[in-house]
Amino acid sequence: MTRKVLALAAALLALPAAAKERADHYEAMTYNIRLDVASDGDNAWPHRRSALTGLVAYYAPDLVGMQEVLLNQKQAVEADLPAYQFVGVARDDGKDKGEFSPLGFRRERFDLVASGTFWLSPTPDAPSKGWDAALPRIASWARLKDKASQHMLLVVNTHFDHIGTTARIESAKQIRRWIGDNRKAGETVVLMGDFNSPATSPAHGAIVGDAPGQIALHDTLTISRTPHFGPLGTFTGFKIEQLDPSPIDHIFVGDGVAVLRHATLTQQTGGRLPSDHYPVLADLCVGKGC
Repeated sequence: MTRKVLALAAALLALPAAAKERADHYEAMTYNIRLDVASDGDNAWPHRRSALTGLVAYYAPDLVGMQEVLLNQKQAVEADLPAYQFVGVARDDGKDKGEFSPLGFRRERFDLVASGTFWLSPTPDAPSKGWDAALPRIASWARLKDKASQHMLLVVNTHFDHIGTTARIESAKQIRRWIGDNRKAGETVVLMGDFNSPATSPAHGAIVGDAPGQIALHDTLTISRTPHFGPLGTFTGFKIEQLDPSPIDHIFVGDGVAVLRHATLTQQTGGRLPSDHYPVLADLCVGKGC
């Protein structure tokens, strides 16, 4: 075979890789796991632990944000899911007292560049309650580098107050400002959590609505290329027959992210659910090849 023919063959073999633009796919999950309280009886954490962590391990999202996680639950989740590294501190003291909103990511896929937690209040750097909130509320975040593509992500996980209407609206505005102030050029933004806010609420509108000078955020459910799978409502109170008309657990993304699929996951065993919330899963794609 002549050199010219060899060169031509090599060029033809290289064409598919050269012609195809790289697209990075990320699966993100948000999951309120329900805190560990004995009053839940048969639905208490010791009876649910293996079903819940087994669900996460099976779907193996690249990113997972959890809410209502007490220290013993965080330790259990970390033990059951060794493929993940979790970041974030507890809301009551900035250490280990009270609930965490931990953000997890797959160790094999990402390098952790930076992380932190801030409080949803006018004093975000210290444990505090904001506005009319009943409890301290937090957002935990991570700046991640994809080991393969070197692509950068800024991911935020949060849990809004369940009582304070003003607190939810102001928390939405605060997080949106924080992302706008801290996002670096080229970073993909993912915001997820239990927002205690249906899609028709003012707080949800404060996240996705047009706001001059603010970063654009989009609800992954509404921009999914394929129809949403599963019930819309995400809170169940451990009742599989409950069908709320709107989710309160959401995943939002910034510009430049395609959403390929979106689902509410309803796994149960003999009528028992792993949590009083369903997890939400979104299949995200970044890049010109999406």
